[in-house]
Amino acid sequence: MSAGFLSDVEAMYDRAAVNVDMPDGLSDKIKACNATYVTRFGVRLRGRMFTFRGWRATHSTHSGPAKGGIRYAPNVDQDEVEALAALMSYKCALLNLPFGGSKGALEITPSDWEPFELEKITRRFAQELMRHGFLASATNVPAPDVGTNQQMMMWIADEYRRYKPDDINGMGCVTGKPVEGGGIAGRTEATGRGVQYAIHAFFQSERDRHAAGFESDKLEGQRVIIQGLGNVGCHAAQFLSVDDGCKIIAVIEHDGVVRNADGLDIAALKAHQIATGSIMGFEGGTSDMNGAAALEDACDILIPAALESVIHADNAARIQARLVVEAANGPVTYAADEILRQRGITIIPDMLANAGGVVVSYFEWVKNLTHMPFGLMERRQTDREHRILAHSMEKMTGQSFPSEHKGEFLAERGEIDLVRSGLAEMMHQAFAEVSAHAHQSRDGAVTLRDAAYEIAIKRISGAYQAIGL
Repeated sequence: MSAGFLSDVEAMYDRAAVNVDMPDGLSDKIKACNATYVTRFGVRLRGRMFTFRGWRATHSTHSGPAKGGIRYAPNVDQDEVEALAALMSYKCALLNLPFGGSKGALEITPSDWEPFELEKITRRFAQELMRHGFLASATNVPAPDVGTNQQMMMWIADEYRRYKPDDINGMGCVTGKPVEGGGIAGRTEATGRGVQYAIHAFFQSERDRHAAGFESDKLEGQRVIIQGLGNVGCHAAQFLSVDDGCKIIAVIEHDGVVRNADGLDIAALKAHQIATGSIMGFEGGTSDMNGAAALEDACDILIPAALESVIHADNAARIQARLVVEAANGPVTYAADEILRQRGITIIPDMLANAGGVVVSYFEWVKNLTHMPFGLMERRQTDREHRILAHSMEKMTGQSFPSEHKGEFLAERGEIDLVRSGLAEMMHQAFAEVSAHAHQSRDGAVTLRDAAYEIAIKRISGAYQAIGL
């Protein structure tokens, strides 16, 4: 499957690259992965030596350090890692972040190991990455991905700090750390929050909304199916249901699907999953073991938020959603993408929809390099100005400031507020650029995916040409 994933990413790149003016040979250079490190290291556990295989691929460093997550999974391989690294290059270019693209993976089933064993394995992996130049704030910066979390990122950061205690920017070698360990508020929710903001931007765009068959700009009541109740899917589902009034009518996991036409209680469903290890048997909905079939249920918005290639040539013709939002990387194959575009189904592509994680990782990286909390210099001044403005308005009008807005207007802005504001700005701006490019190019024949790729490729090409390549 991963070889197909890499070929799908390259095919989508090729489809867009022909529409970008570049010097001969540069397109091939941009598409190719710069370097991939393969390591096989041993860790003594349970009275014997275990050998683990891992990868770290650097697709590009055209704009600064390579950025991308590390996933722990039993079925990863080099093709998958290189495909994900390429997507990171294009994602960072689209969002105008000063990063190239990278990705890492370890062939492991995390649940097979105790936490203290995972710590030893993770620290050994970090040592191998450091020794070969694939871990540092200035060159290669990992983050959490499938099967990894903020605790593992903290182990990596601590191992780097032990290895290079004189690197004052050492904590910036990895993002997605706990707040107490140099992380940033809002990183855990970032990808799911970014999915929400991408959908907000879509619904605020009248031309995109109408093209997909949505008359109203209101999200309330929209029927949503989520595939994957991990970190990304759970946060996206919670935000869309609680903040926006969407009905999450189905949640799909590897062991089945839970449906409720009136909308699922996501917090209760997640609690059930944590308590039982499965979504099946949740009392707030009906369970069915055939989760894959639920991708084809009638809905307004389908959000694949797990792994790649879940929408493919065999099921794309039966997808009934009007809007597919790629919260996962590569959930729609190239063949399925062609079928969905012919059927007029709109896709918000992965390199835009799930960019929230790398955007907030960028904020964390900047925080680590500047050694200063977000908002430290201006927060008190801004709060003071808000109080003066509210008082002045009351004095000039002779009326009290509306109580329903006064609390929010005068509330102190914490780091989480600044992070969400910055993320919303970057997601809306990126969507606006992609939408504008799609609608002004070639008589409307350009999809949001093609437009995103073309913008990203043009920026990477410009960066290479600026240094004489």
